Amino acid sequence: MKTHRIAIIGVGAIANMHAKAIGDLDNAELIAGSCRTESKGRAFAENYGCRWYDQYERMLDEEKPDLVTIATPSGAHLEPTLACADRRIHVLCEKPLEITTARMDQMIEHARAAGIVFGGIFPQRFNPVVQAVYDAAARGRFGQLAVVNAAVPWWRDDAYYAPGRWQGTRRLDGGGALMNQSIHAVDMLQWIAAAAIGGAGPEENPVEQVFALTAQRGHDPDLIEVEDTATAVVRFRGGALGQVLGATSMYPGTLKRFLIAGRNGTAEILEDELTEYEFKESLPEDEAVRERFAGPTTSGGGVSDPMAIGYSNHTRNIADFLEAVDCGEEPSLDGRQARKAVAIIEAMYDSAQCGRPVDVK
Repeated sequence: MKTHRIAIIGVGAIANMHAKAIGDLDNAELIAGSCRTESKGRAFAENYGCRWYDQYERMLDEEKPDLVTIATPSGAHLEPTLACADRRIHVLCEKPLEITTARMDQMIEHARAAGIVFGGIFPQRFNPVVQAVYDAAARGRFGQLAVVNAAVPWWRDDAYYAPGRWQGTRRLDGGGALMNQSIHAVDMLQWIAAAAIGGAGPEENPVEQVFALTAQRGHDPDLIEVEDTATAVVRFRGGALGQVLGATSMYPGTLKRFLIAGRNGTAEILEDELTEYEFKESLPEDEAVRERFAGPTTSGGGVSDPMAIGYSNHTRNIADFLEAVDCGEEPSLDGRQARKAVAIIEAMYDSAQCGRPVDVK
């Protein structure tokens, strides 16, 4: 079994999740991380037993990693991806893939032209309870789809958006509660809905149209340039409807929720707990699924602290990507898949600005 030599570009908070996940994989080795701040870079290198570089280009040229994970601020994913592609280094990029579809398309095309494996990180796709609901959707158990809802009713204090931080800026965050926090739920919404609807190509988005409203309700406008509160109505291909709530303005914050329902069944997830899983035609294994994911969620789930989450789903996400590299195939979560949630959110921002429904491109 090949051991993949991995480097991380950007060693901020989320890079710790990457490093821990890589450390749990038998076929992966973290060799280096890049960061322009020396104190942060040296601390990261010492903590994880790797080397630190102040420039990612020099790291790529000297270390020649097999693949790179990108953990820079959201609006700074394009340039390191292009640099890796130019050196034929595989890339696994944190969510969002980038903050606009135009920038994502550059990344996807450049990776394709270079012949590298290019994938995205959406850990909730690898959450076992989410996968159980996805599998039911893919088997057509919900019947004609009626409703798909997602809610992220979270809180972030003023320190999260403090001066000097990239969070809450248009240039690097690309948006607020939707683009940063709720994008995981938006991806779950479109991914599971696509499985339930069926018949779509790999680049087709199951969300056809959105109508959104955004606001700043929990933070001083001098601190944050983007929304901390958003709601949207969603229309899916085939006629199903949905709602999205995304907020960092709801003190003290509550657990995220996901609901999918149709004429033949309903499933609802509260964080990692399956609170509803009922179908018109029950199967013998349904009770085992309910028992496996029963009981209250013990994790904080990022409700008020972005780092109050586990990294096991990151581990599964990275493992899936390494398997694709080994097989010379596209990962299950490739650039085209990772693009879809941003396309939906981009349409939501357009809708909030113009005050009318907007089609998802």
